[in-house]
Amino acid sequence: MSASVLAGMDVVELSAFVAAPLGGMTLAQLGARVWRIDDLRGGLDYRRWPVTDNNVSLFWAGLNKGKFSAALDLSREEGRELAQALITAPGEDAGLMATNFPARGWLDYEALKKRRADLVQVVLMGDRHGGSAVDYTVNPATGLPLLTGESGVVNHLLPAWDLISGQMLATALLAAERHRRRCGRGQQVRLALEDVAMATLGHLGFIAEAQQGVERERSGNYLYGAFGRDFLSRDGERLMVVALTAKQWRALCDATGCGDRIEGLARQQGLDFRQEGDRYRAREVLAALFEPWFAERDFEQIRACFDERGVCWGRYQSVAGLVASDPACSLANPMFEQVWQPGIGSLLTPASPLNFSDCERVPATAAPRLGEHTERMLSERLGVTSAEYGRLLQRGLVAAPGE
Repeated sequence: MSASVLAGMDVVELSAFVAAPLGGMTLAQLGARVWRIDDLRGGLDYRRWPVTDNNVSLFWAGLNKGKFSAALDLSREEGRELAQALITAPGEDAGLMATNFPARGWLDYEALKKRRADLVQVVLMGDRHGGSAVDYTVNPATGLPLLTGESGVVNHLLPAWDLISGQMLATALLAAERHRRRCGRGQQVRLALEDVAMATLGHLGFIAEAQQGVERERSGNYLYGAFGRDFLSRDGERLMVVALTAKQWRALCDATGCGDRIEGLARQQGLDFRQEGDRYRAREVLAALFEPWFAERDFEQIRACFDERGVCWGRYQSVAGLVASDPACSLANPMFEQVWQPGIGSLLTPASPLNFSDCERVPATAAPRLGEHTERMLSERLGVTSAEYGRLLQRGLVAAPGE
C-alpha cells in the first residue's frame, strides 16, 4: 500500500473547542502534519471538561490526536510575529491555515497574504457576520429543540452543528488546496456555524415543509415519517426498532409474528403499510400491537430472532456499558488502538474511520503535550537554530514542553 492519503501536507491550526480542532484532527488522521499554535498557557479549551482528577482535559486530548504543538507567547508582538512566520512559511505543501479565531489583527488574511501570496486560510465563524455563536446558541434558532421529546425545550447533548462544521472545514481546506494546485492562487474561505445549521435544515426538508404551511408535530421517541420506536424487553433491556424501508418492515412483521393482525389493521383503517407514511400515521396503534411481543421475551431471545431475520434495531446502553462490553468500541475494531496519552494514561483511541483501499490508515496516536514540538516547528519551518531557540526560551517567548 502507498503512504497515507494526505502525506506531505502541512497545515497550521489556531483553534479552540469542537469544530475547528475536529477539522484539523480529521486532516491529521489522514496523514497531514497539523501544527497547533497555542499561547504559552494553553488555549481557551485547554482545561475543558471532562477532565481527570489532575485537571487534565480528556476533551482536549480527544480532539487533538496526531497533531504537533507549538506554544508561543501570543500576548507579545514578537510571539505573534513568530506565529505569522510559521503560518506563511515556504513549501509547496504548506501555506494552509485553519482557525476559528477572528481573522483580524495579526490573523488578518490580507496582512498574512503579503507574506505569502498563495496562502489558504479557512475561517470558521459563529454567524456569517462574524458574530459569536456556539452549537448551544445556534440550535435553538433551528426549531429542533421544540420538536424533540414530548414537551418543553429539549437541548441535544451531541453538538451536531459543530461536528458537521468540523468536517466542512476540512473539506474547505482540501478544496481550496486543490484549487491552488490548479490555478496557483490562494484564498480565504469563510464558514459560519449558523449557516451550516441553516443549510442542513434545507437539505433535510425542514425549510420546505415550513414553506408548505406545515408545522411539524412532536414525535417523542417515534421515528418521523415511517415506523420506529423504543420497546422494553421482559428483562428490562430497551431497544430501538426501525422499519424505514419495505424490507425492514417485512422483517419486523415476520420476526414478531404480527403480520396477520397488521394486515387486518390496514384494511380496517384503509391504510397501506407498505408505504412508510402510512406506517407513521398508525404508529401508536402499531406500537401497541408490537409491545406484548417484546414484554414476553428476554433481550437475548429478541436479539437472536432479530438478527436471524434481518430486523433493523439497536440496543440502548450507557457509555460505560459501551466501553465495557461492546466489540464495536474495543480492540476488536481495527479502528481502535490502546495509546498512551501523556498526563492521562492508556486510552482506547480511534484512528480515522475512513479506510482507503490503496493508502495506509494512519495509526491512532496521542495528542501532544502543550509546546511539545515548538523547537521542531521553528527549526523545520523557519530554520531557527538550537542556540536561537535557547534565546527565545530565555526571553519567555516559547516554553519548554508541558510547562
